[in-house]
Amino acid sequence: DVIHAKGKRAGVVLKPATPVSAVLPYLERVELILVMTVEPGFGGQSFMTDQLDKIRAISALINERNPACELEVDGGIGPDTYRACVDAGANVLVAGSAVYGAEDIPARIQLLRS
Repeated sequence: DVIHAKGKRAGVVLKPATPVSAVLPYLERVELILVMTVEPGFGGQSFMTDQLDKIRAISALINERNPACELEVDGGIGPDTYRACVDAGANVLVAGSAVYGAEDIPARIQLLRS
């Protein structure tokens, strides 16, 4: 409520070990839920495929209880992982190393947007 009173959007971030249930008290009060698919701290880590179930579960909750909420995924997003995240329900992806380490950055961005 304080965040919204300041005219800002609110969000919740879940680290890999944080269960889906942690978002339940906030689900109807946020505009964004971010699922980390690596341990936060440094770039270039490998995508944790076991987080796809969490993304699917949160996507279902969002569709049921707060369809305007965005579902963002950050960590290990690249050419071989982005599609699985989108298919699981993510609509915002954060890609660092996969973009900035690419030989052709615009082409990589275009690929990740397809």
